[in-house]
Amino acid sequence: MTELALINQGKVKSVYDIINDPQKVHITFHDKVTAWNGKHVEFPEDKGKICCLISSLLFEMLEKNGIKTHYINCPSLNTMECKKLTIIPLEVIVRNIAAGSIVKNTSITEGQLINPPIVEFFLKDDSKNDPLLTIDRVRLMGIDPTPLQVNALDINYQLQSLFTLCGIDLVDFKLEFGYDAHGDLFLADELSPDNMRLWKKDTRERFDKDLFRKDEGDIVEAYKHILTQLRQFVQ
Repeated sequence: MTELALINQGKVKSVYDIINDPQKVHITFHDKVTAWNGKHVEFPEDKGKICCLISSLLFEMLEKNGIKTHYINCPSLNTMECKKLTIIPLEVIVRNIAAGSIVKNTSITEGQLINPPIVEFFLKDDSKNDPLLTIDRVRLMGIDPTPLQVNALDINYQLQSLFTLCGIDLVDFKLEFGYDAHGDLFLADELSPDNMRLWKKDTRERFDKDLFRKDEGDIVEAYKHILTQLRQFVQ
């Protein structure tokens, strides 16, 4: 039996050291959804398993297309085994269509096409409400934004191509990156409707966490739909 030690308890995931393998971690997805920095919480059944399955499927697809990710395998339906990384304290957002904070904080209209897509950086710090950072501020933090931008846009191209086959617009999504013990950069965290906006083409029907934020529907059924669609095109 694998011996584990909790190293990080997040809002909807737990990260564990693997005692006998210090270069790996287990990430367990919980049946929990939060919004507004954890102020709004529910516990939908099977949500953790679905997010884990979608994440593993997308990580495997990206790996096949030359993107280095932390994903290794899924030892259970709601757990990923991953490379242990030192996480960069940034949330990297890619936007293809205007929604969310870019609409709230600018004069841009929701649904406006963003072409070419843009990459934004936010400080990964709930206590400061994850503020938007300029490129200069990122550099002042001692972080080179260029490899993050290049990787983010490459990932965006791969994901957009896949979701287009599914009849879904990839509106925007959040990425996290980290370095392994050798200093190599890897995509980290998860890839699921928890950290993406996904709209049905033409109708803008939502299949993401905004259903929960806006109290517009059942996220578990929406996430199941995304998983079913992806399985048609990812082997």
